Amino acid sequence: RFLEADEAVPAAATALAGDLEILVPLAGLIDRDAELARLARELGRIEGEVKRLRGKLDNPGFVAKAPAEVVEREREKLAAQEQAQA
Repeated sequence: RFLEADEAVPAAATALAGDLEILVPLAGLIDRDAELARLARELGRIEGEVKRLRGKLDNPGFVAKAPAEVVEREREKLAAQEQAQA
């Protein structure tokens, strides 16, 4: 169904398709508090991984001694984790 412009938007997942905003109601489908806790744990894991990778890449000894492919792979991992963190 379509919502009227002045109608309240329910708790829902949102997707955009051109100028159309698609809402999928989530009431009764997920436990909001459990999902927020899961996301907080995941963010903590990502932050830890970013810190670990930055520490490794900030170490001149690692960058100087490790093969270039390994350093590049660690940089790619860091970029992916930073993107997930955003």
